[in-house]
This record gives sequence, structure tokens and C-alpha cells, in this order.
Amino acid sequence: MKQNAVQKQRSFSWFAWVIIALILFSSLATLLSSFWWFDALGYKTIFMVSLQSRIALFVITALIMFLFLAVNTFIAKLIIKEKKKFFLSKMLLTEVALSIVVGIFASRGWFTVQQYFKQVLFGVTDPIFGKDVSFYVFTLPFYNYLWSFFMVCMLAAIIATVYIYLQSLIAPKQTVFVDPLTQQEKNIKSFGFQKLKSKFAKGTLAHVSVLGALLFILFAVRHALGRYSVMYSSQGIVVGAGYSDIVAYLFMVKVLIVVALIFAAIFMYSAISKKVRKHPFKVFGQLFVLYFVLVIVGTALIPWFVQTFIVAPNEIALEKPYIAHNINFTRLAYGIDSIQEQNFAFSANTSRSLDRPSQEAIDNVRILDWRPLTQTYKQTQEIRLYYDLSGIDLDRYHFGSSYEQVMLAPRELDQKQITSNAQTWVNLHLVYTHGYGVVMSPVNKVTSQGLPEYYLKDIPPIVTKKGAEEILAITHPQIYYGEKRTDFVIVNTNTPEFDYPKGNTNEYLHYDGTGGVTLNTFWKKLVMAVRFKDIKILLSTDISAESKIQFTRHIQDRIKTITPFLLLDADPYLVIANGKLYWIQDAYTVTNYYPYAEKYGKFNYLRNSVKVVIDAYDGSVSYYIADPSDPLIITAAKIFPKQFRLLESMPEGLKAHLRYPEDLFKVQAALLNTYHMEDPTVFYNKEDAWQIPNEVYGVGEQIPVEPYYMIMNLPGEVGEEFVLMTSFTPIRKDNMIGWLAARMDGEHYGKLMLYKFPKDKLIYGPLQIEARIDQDSEISQQLTLWSQQGSRVTRGNLLVIPLKESVLYVEPLYIQAEQGQLPELKRIIISDGEYVVMETSLAEALQVLFGHQTSEEQRIRQENATIDDRFIQAQEIYNDLLAALEEQNWADFGTYLDELGTVLEE
Repeated sequence: MKQNAVQKQRSFSWFAWVIIALILFSSLATLLSSFWWFDALGYKTIFMVSLQSRIALFVITALIMFLFLAVNTFIAKLIIKEKKKFFLSKMLLTEVALSIVVGIFASRGWFTVQQYFKQVLFGVTDPIFGKDVSFYVFTLPFYNYLWSFFMVCMLAAIIATVYIYLQSLIAPKQTVFVDPLTQQEKNIKSFGFQKLKSKFAKGTLAHVSVLGALLFILFAVRHALGRYSVMYSSQGIVVGAGYSDIVAYLFMVKVLIVVALIFAAIFMYSAISKKVRKHPFKVFGQLFVLYFVLVIVGTALIPWFVQTFIVAPNEIALEKPYIAHNINFTRLAYGIDSIQEQNFAFSANTSRSLDRPSQEAIDNVRILDWRPLTQTYKQTQEIRLYYDLSGIDLDRYHFGSSYEQVMLAPRELDQKQITSNAQTWVNLHLVYTHGYGVVMSPVNKVTSQGLPEYYLKDIPPIVTKKGAEEILAITHPQIYYGEKRTDFVIVNTNTPEFDYPKGNTNEYLHYDGTGGVTLNTFWKKLVMAVRFKDIKILLSTDISAESKIQFTRHIQDRIKTITPFLLLDADPYLVIANGKLYWIQDAYTVTNYYPYAEKYGKFNYLRNSVKVVIDAYDGSVSYYIADPSDPLIITAAKIFPKQFRLLESMPEGLKAHLRYPEDLFKVQAALLNTYHMEDPTVFYNKEDAWQIPNEVYGVGEQIPVEPYYMIMNLPGEVGEEFVLMTSFTPIRKDNMIGWLAARMDGEHYGKLMLYKFPKDKLIYGPLQIEARIDQDSEISQQLTLWSQQGSRVTRGNLLVIPLKESVLYVEPLYIQAEQGQLPELKRIIISDGEYVVMETSLAEALQVLFGHQTSEEQRIRQENATIDDRFIQAQEIYNDLLAALEEQNWADFGTYLDELGTVLEE
């Protein structure tokens, strides 16, 4: 039986070693294939810097950890005079394993270490400690990283040492046992604690005391670093150091530093003292308890007491300078400090007395909504089941002398839609490898059936826009890299590669691009087979020495693999330039260590510092620095030299399509709701707080208004330009107070313009216009009629379009049969705030709105509109009156009551 047990143990050992070998080989295959992937893209430097940094950090931290453990173990063994080799070897193996684990975890901080050594100054100092922001973003995280590592080393050493000393207390002893059957005496070993005095000699006490002293020194360092945490404090009404943090918390932290150092001195004195006190470890325990009580009292209770009983009753007076710091640093952190503000000279005159807008302004009014349009694209232009057109992007193009906004969507391959019996290994990996072409239509033109008027359509792509044949010509319409997540594909094989359908037959091609890793050796095939756990890569006879394997083809996964430290915008977009298809991805540098800045999600600093361009055909990736003033991206460029290019080197054909990213704009607009108030008192009282308005969308659902791209002429500017804009309303109000525009053409790229409406005039917000639409009897009857006829009416985005000194509101209406999948644009609703018009086209609606229709019906509608205005205004005043009543604000209650009486009389 003993021999069988030994054999089982050997079998298990061999099995364990085989598993370990397979795991190591799989990891090596992943590492090697990743190196080839990075090398093929030209980013071997990024891969090697990352790998070398990880290895170096692993070796250094694991070695320090092992040496620290080994030294303490060795000292403990000397003190207790332990000579058992088995016990020593077991401890050694444990320390090696623990050091490896700690080294692996510590190596993950390689980028923090690199940032520390390659850091760049921000040029902005905090108002409390006078340190540059780079200290908080680069230096402090590095110090915290070091402290965490040394604390882990210290705790591991303490646990190991205590374990050894406890083991030394447990000594075997003999017990005589009489077997009741045989009446024979047997000696049985048992274990029990020996007397403390024989083991806890001065050496043991000295060793433990030194470790205790080092631990309290680490506590002191923690408190010293913890002082800077007040820059992110949420104790007050805003993020950052407040009155209680400065007066109470920082003072108590200094006290705790002194206490920790005193306790460290006590421990050290105990180590060198010749006297051994009675119950020394009981005293040590009492010191630890006392210390942690002081920590709780000093860092939590006392600041809370100051905040509650001193600050709260005098909050604005005491917190005012700190609110100002928060405002300034938040505006800096999110780039809203450079917004140019202007007053919008709104005219109270109606559209009847205003000039008709210029034809250029009307030509670029977007009447198509991308959400219903997605369904139309899919129904009319997907051509085959395995194509997908769900990713519509908005952009602008110069067609000769005209500047037009368009919608375009790539026709990507969706392998999941291939019929199940055709989803073979060869088809999925060698044949169906790419999508084909794009679809493009203008945002302001539809056919008589309400469908988009295509500029670019069908397979192969056909250009229908006159004069745009050269601009929209695509020499490589194949899309190998896109927004669809697919498995690896292998190109240039002996199997014909499907290109596009052509009637009842198919066209095939031979890939001539540079994308992918060449499978020109047996070892590369083996490594790829291991990485993807697919033996067919190794066995397939279709794969030749010219074949290339393409993987990580999703463009965002591709970028994240190369530069995981960049945050990506949710919406990459496709561009036609120089006869090719390119993806442009906006990337952000972020941190959550910017002092005094309000957090948005997980970060408190955001910059669109990088524009990434990906070739849809060969998968090449190019990084362009869009904001050279950002220290985070400059630091990254120093870590990875020659991997980032200047924006000036971007081809002009691509540069003309750069957009201001929508995600960044949303964050800035959300923060601007509060942080446009730069006066601390106004900010504290939220006297002028804003909000993003709601609109009625779809079948009647209220949703927040999304920012939208459009071509327009900004007030005071010459010529039209592509902008991203959104509007604001006062908090808990529906009238508009202002609008924000991001410019993105030429030298004006990245500039933010804030236009404020006069506060003494009523400018309708989106929800108020939606109410006007719902209250229009003619429009309501028509909507009801369509619904009764079995059609579904979908309301598109309500666009607020500033024109000269007025505002135009435009909303498309889509009609879709209940059983159909093809929404059609049937009506355009426009308003100038006073009149609401619904017609079959934008041109007809403008004709009616600007005074070219004077029928009796129109006159009645105008009179009803005026009455509706008063009802809306009365409802708003009534809501304010109820709010004042609930708050028992009798002064405002009386004011609102008078206003309500006046409106009702009118």
C-alpha cells in the first residue's frame, strides 16, 4: 500500500508539472504572438518598454521582498536556534512563492513608475501646499505605490516572524498510553506550549520591537502622504480642502505623525534596552490600540465636529475661499476655463417681421435623424444578410463650392448572420473576412417617398452626387478592421477570399495589404494555434508562406491593446479620404488625481489629447497629439519615444474631418451647468444653476437632448462652419438660457463658445416647443389620424438652430407601418417660438412660417398660438407658486401670485 501511495504521489507530481508546462507554454505563445503583432504595426517600442518595465519591476520588488523576508527569517532562526532543515526549506519555498506573487502584482504599477521618472510640469500650483499639479498626478501616486509595497513587505515579515516564534513555543512531549486490548504501553507524541520565559528571551523581544518600530515609521510616512488627500476631500460642500480640513484635519495629521514617531522610538528603545519589562507584548498591544483610537478621533471625529458645529452655521463665510479654489481648478481640469462667452442679441420680433434666413443657412438644416435612418439604411442598403449598417456617423464634406453635412455608415461583415450550415471553419476564417463599402446620404434631402437621397450606395459603391465622383471614389472599399468584434481571419491563402456579391455569383480577391502577421514558419503557425487554441491553423494546407493572420480587428480593442492608458470616445467614425477608408478615434488622457477638481465618474481631469487614425484595409494605427499642452500625453510621449506624431503631420484630407468629440462635449456641458458660476456666493446658493433640457422623442418619451453636429454661421463670424452644440435651461425651468458650441474647422478647432440669452426675455426651450406642437389642433388631428390608420408616428430630434437674432426649431416626423421596418420622413415641423408650422418639406414650412401664407386658417392658428403662450406661462408661474408655498417662502409666494393674476387677465 505504501508503494501504491508513492506511485500515486509521483503520478500526481508529473501531472502537476505537465499542467504547469502547458500554462507556461500558452503564456509564452501569447507573449510571442503579441510581440509579432506589435512589430507588424510598428509599435515594437511600446511593447518592449512595457515588457522591460514589468520585468525590471518584478525582479526588483520580488528580490526586495525575498531578502526582507529571508533576513527576518534568518534572524528568527538564530534567536531560537532552529536547525531543522525540513522546516527551513519549507519556509524558504514559502518566501520564494510569496515574493513571486508580490512581484507579479507590483509589476502592474510599471506605468506609474515610468510616469514618475518622465513627468512633465503642469505649470499650475495648488493654493494650499504650493505644489505643482504634477506632484499630485505623477509623484504622489508613485510615493503611494512605494508605501503600499513596503507595507506589504513589513506585514509579511511580521507574520512570518510571529509564525516562527509561535512554532518555537510548541514543543513535542511524550505521553504514555496503555492499549486496553494488549495491555501494552505506547509512547505518543503530543504538543504543548513551553514556558514563555525559556523562549521569549531578549533577542526575540528585540527583533519584534525593531519590526514594530519600522511599522510605526511606515504609519508616520502614511500620515505625511495623507496630508495631500485633503485636495480630494468631500468633507465640505465641494471637493477639495475646506475649512475643517485645513483647521482640524491637517493639524491632527501632524499630531499623528509625531505620535507614530514617538511610538516607533518606544519600540526601538525596547529593542536596545538591557531590561526586559514584564509582559512586553501586552504593552505593545496597548500602544497599537491607543494609536488606532487616536487615528479615529483625529481624522474622523474632530474634523466632523468642526464641520458640524463650527462650519455649518457659518458655511458661506468660512468656505468661500475654498469654493473659489474648487471652481478654478475644476474649470481648468476639464478645459472649460477657456470658453469664450458672448451675449446673444435675441430679437423679440416674430418671424413675420424678420428677414428670411439665408439659403446657405437653410441648406444645411438637418432634417434626418440618425436613429430612424439606421433602420432605413439596413432595409435598403445591407444587400445581404451577413452585412450590417448599424453604425451611422455624422461628418461634413466639401463638394466643390458647397459645404455639406452627411451621414455615412460602413457596410461591415457580421459573421453571425451567415447561415448556420455555412459557418464552417474555412468560411469563418478564410473566406468571409471583411465588409465592403459605405453608404452616404445628406442630412437635409429625401426622396418623394421620404427616404434618404443617397450620395454613395450599392455594391460596388456607386457615386450619385454630381461633382463628387473624385472625392467619394474608393480604391479599397474592403473593411477588414471596424466596429464588429470577430474572430481571427487568415488572408492570402490557397482558398479564394470572398469580396462582394455580384448577382447570382460572387467576386473574390487576393489581399495585397500589409495587415496581419505573416505565417511564414512552422513555429509561427504553432504559436498562433496555441494562442487561439485552434489546431487547424497548424494543420490546414490552405495556409501558405504568404498567408497573414489578422486578429484584434475591432478598432477600439486594437487601440486599447497598444495604449491601454488612453480612454476612448464611444463613437469612432469613418472617413473617406484619398480614395481609402479610415477610422478616426478620439482618445482622452484622464486622471483622478487633479487637486481640487470635481469628479465626473471615475476621473477629475479630461483632455482630448490624441487623435487615432486606423486604416480600415490594412489595420495600421497612427497616433497624433492633438493637445500638446497636456502634460499627460507629453509624459507618455517621453515614455514611448517616436510613437506619437504631431497633428501637423496628419494628411490634410484627414485633418479636414476632425470632429470635436461628443463624449468630451457632454462632460463639459454637464459641468458647465454649475461651473459657469464663477462667483463663490452665487455658486454656493445655486442661484443661476442650469440643466440640459429634455425633449419629446420617438412615440412620446421624454429624454435629455443629445448634443448635435450641424453646419451653421456662428453669431459675429464670417462663413459657415461645422459645430457641435447643445442648449441650456435654468434648473427646474423649461425656457432656454443659453447654448454652447464647439468649433472644429481649421484654426478654430477646439474653441468653445457660450452664448447667453437675455434674462429679461422668454426664449422657449425644447419642451415648451414640444408642448406647442402637442397643443396645435391641426398637428394633433393629423398625428391622431395617422395612428388610427395603423401607422406609428416617430418624432425625431428637436433641433434648436440659432439664426441671426432669432431661434428656429426643427423637428422631423417619421411614419412607419405597424408591421413594417421602413420609417419614412413625412413631415417637417418648424417654429420660431411664436408660430408652429408642419409641412411636407422644410422649404414649404419656411414659406409658411415667414409670412407667405395669409389664409384664415393660418390667422386662427396664430391667435391660438398666442393664447397657448399665456397658458404655458401661467402653468410655469403656478408651479413656482406651489414651490414657494412648500418652502414657506411667503415673499416669493406673493410675487408669483401677482404675476399669475396678470397673466390670467391677459
